[in-house]
Amino acid sequence: MNKHLLYPILKYPFVFWLLILTYTSLAQPFTHADSLRGSLTSNFRTCYDINYYHLDIKMDIDKRFITGSNQFNFTATRNFKTLQFDLFANMQIQKVVYNDAIISFTRDFNAVFITFPDSIKAQSKQQFTVYYSGYPTVAKHAPWDGGFVFLSHNNGSPWVATACQGIGASVWWPNKDQQADEVDSMLISASVPNNVINVSNGKLRNTTILNNGYTQYNWCVANPINNYGVALNIANYAKISESYNGINGALGVDFYVLPENVEKAKTHLTKNIKQMLTAFEYWFGPYPFYTDGYKIVETPYLGMEHQSCIAYGNKYQNGYAGTDLSGTGWGLNWDFIVVHESGHEWWGNNITAKDIADMWIHESFTNYSEALFTEYWYGKPAGKAYIIGLRKNILNDKPIIGTYGVSNQGSGDMYYKGANMLHTIRTIINNDKTWRAILTGLNTQFAKQTVTTQQIINYINNIAKYDFTPLFDQYLRYKNIPTLLYKIKNNILYYRYKADVVAFKMPIEILINGNYQKIYPTTLTQTMPLKKGVAVVKIKNDYYLELAKM
Repeated sequence: MNKHLLYPILKYPFVFWLLILTYTSLAQPFTHADSLRGSLTSNFRTCYDINYYHLDIKMDIDKRFITGSNQFNFTATRNFKTLQFDLFANMQIQKVVYNDAIISFTRDFNAVFITFPDSIKAQSKQQFTVYYSGYPTVAKHAPWDGGFVFLSHNNGSPWVATACQGIGASVWWPNKDQQADEVDSMLISASVPNNVINVSNGKLRNTTILNNGYTQYNWCVANPINNYGVALNIANYAKISESYNGINGALGVDFYVLPENVEKAKTHLTKNIKQMLTAFEYWFGPYPFYTDGYKIVETPYLGMEHQSCIAYGNKYQNGYAGTDLSGTGWGLNWDFIVVHESGHEWWGNNITAKDIADMWIHESFTNYSEALFTEYWYGKPAGKAYIIGLRKNILNDKPIIGTYGVSNQGSGDMYYKGANMLHTIRTIINNDKTWRAILTGLNTQFAKQTVTTQQIINYINNIAKYDFTPLFDQYLRYKNIPTLLYKIKNNILYYRYKADVVAFKMPIEILINGNYQKIYPTTLTQTMPLKKGVAVVKIKNDYYLELAKM
């Protein structure tokens, strides 16, 4: 690695992650294992709709070892005999039980196939249980790689957490490991040593003191949840409980923090979380999971959007690890991890992309939510400055949308470039009432559902009453941003777009010697007469595109 890159990488690890995400996925051939993990159309996956999980595990912290089971309740979508679930090959399956009998299974990389003794009939409701154990993968640099994190705090007290976005939840528990089919509800039963507690998603139903020095914590998730959002957080946490009076009434807000950080948490998290909820309920509609509550849990890594259980490791400071990713100073007025990871409650947890190739739906909207938070509390010019400031982090290296069906994410530009694409669309719409209606409407129309890029585009087009399809295609499916080419000759402005999308079009405002004028360029050359002496052309900086002379 070039030594001159070392300082910015250490100072901005989030940017480092985007570089790694991009580098490791460039021109990589896809394998059979990729298809097993990423396929949305395999008959062995589409034959059943997952309804409910009961994940029941015991965590041996000293040995870093899991034992337990997961019960699958499902509805058959057609007649079949064999289905697929997923569990990493380093984890051992002791048995699979169906109707009180052990049934056979086979493994193919991280995919597991079970064959039932008789055909499962369409629309029937069935269940089976997987018993398993093993030493789960330990993350080396969570959350940018996946697995378990085992650390300690305050003179040796255990501190354990999971982070598995990207690598997949099957790195530590058996499940149907794809985003297209979210489980409708879930019970997470985690048994941990008596000197610590476990915090998972949803609401704590009860605890059971076992006779072996362990206590079982039973967390009930009442809403659909994506697999990578399921989390364990284990430490001798202190609990702080508050309430937020939101759109749908009183929302339970809990902080689970290390005991030594209670006072800092009361001050810092209370302010940031209530400001976040106020701003995001305004822009996006009600917090999606009132029945499961909102909680934030201190973790030994920077952060993750675990549903109703936000992982927080920003050390009670504003900014992103004390820095402002926009370079404008506005990002130092609020805690990046609280705002960004909580934004995913709407974009990623409430609305989930069916295929991780469409992860821009999660990250572009959530990255833009940072600007909307800034705008809500500090004014529209501040929000605009923040989003434009993020452009310095854009790589324009490859398409934002990845390859479908092989568990492949696109460019890390899904963050900053995707957010600036959305800001460009908002600028074209030029009506904040309509823009807000789009954001709240998406979270209503697709609430607790899995979606595709096309569904999102169709909805925006319908509400905006404008066809943004060519714009979305250019920014999402190609690495280049459009360039407005122009020349001035004999007091006539000649202009057209250079773009990969043949039918690309996008209205913009250009500044000509101090006055903005709206033009409607396409990829065909158009002309506009100018007054004598006009020679300076600039694009209003709310639009993210390039300007070049013909």
